[in-house]
Amino acid sequence: EMESKVSEGGLNVTLTIRLLMHGKEVGSIIGKKGETVKKMREESGARINISEGNCPERIVTITGPTDAIFKAFAMIAYKFEEDITNSMSNSTATSKPPVTLRLVVPASQCGSLIGKGGSKIKEIRESTGAQVQVAGDMLPNSTERAVTISGTPDAIIQCVKQICVVMLESPPKGATIPYRPKPASTPVIFAGGQAYTIQGQYAIPHPDQLTKLHQLAMQQTPFTPLGQTTPAFPGLSQPTPSYGSPSCICGDCMGKDLVCQNKRSPGLDASPPASTHELTIPNDLIGCIIGRQGTKINEIRQMSGAQIKIANATEGSSERQITITGTPANISLAQYLINARLTSEVTGMGAL
Repeated sequence: EMESKVSEGGLNVTLTIRLLMHGKEVGSIIGKKGETVKKMREESGARINISEGNCPERIVTITGPTDAIFKAFAMIAYKFEEDITNSMSNSTATSKPPVTLRLVVPASQCGSLIGKGGSKIKEIRESTGAQVQVAGDMLPNSTERAVTISGTPDAIIQCVKQICVVMLESPPKGATIPYRPKPASTPVIFAGGQAYTIQGQYAIPHPDQLTKLHQLAMQQTPFTPLGQTTPAFPGLSQPTPSYGSPSCICGDCMGKDLVCQNKRSPGLDASPPASTHELTIPNDLIGCIIGRQGTKINEIRQMSGAQIKIANATEGSSERQITITGTPANISLAQYLINARLTSEVTGMGAL
């Protein structure tokens, strides 16, 4: 009944289905010199596009009338089964793992796919024999979720048909932000003002924006964020002019020393995790750091992870004391952000 419903009402309905695949799976579908995907396109009549990029994950988009989509799916499922069979002939495994495909579905359609109390997804599992799981969380920076289907190729094809029926009956609500896989990211480590990425057992200089931002931060703060992968500072597209000398008030350490000895509060151990640094800020500039109802200072606290206390104004003094407590990395970032606020005020750049 389901099938006839799709083929009767669906032959002239054009659908787009997105699949999430690992690099190895994509390679299998493309085939030598692109022969496999070319054959799939010709035989199914569906458009099959594969996202660019050296990402560990790629998106395969299949578009066409429903019958063309099912043919393309069948070919992909059988190709994956063939790969499993081939890999098993070289291994000692006795039980054959199922074929697994991951669909990417707008989150607004997932409710219909699950059904009230999970009734719909249960019905699909029972009638097709495929395992179906809808991810609880959305894929990063998108409004889409992964739906994982596994089983025999025939079970998968039946399952995709039923999912298509649901998607045709319940179109997505609102705008969908599609999931775009990110290139493989490697951790970044800072040492001596240079950023390094770890590849295998080696640290390789990392030439990108982070290094520039880090060096910019170093000009303005007496701390090196040790072993800290510094978040890219929001709102900074061009280097900020530096505000006088390095932000160390004493001027003796000139940003070379890890912890400015002259400004450490007495009685506090200097070793991480907690160090303390003090800044003195002119009264007329304190407002730009605090912000309306404390918004800016709270933002700086959150972004840096440091505790920041601003002393009350003392009579007859034109300056206010700011005490920053945290790891050297937290303090470094807090000072950098405070300097950026001061710079924008002094140079008339407006709010950063």
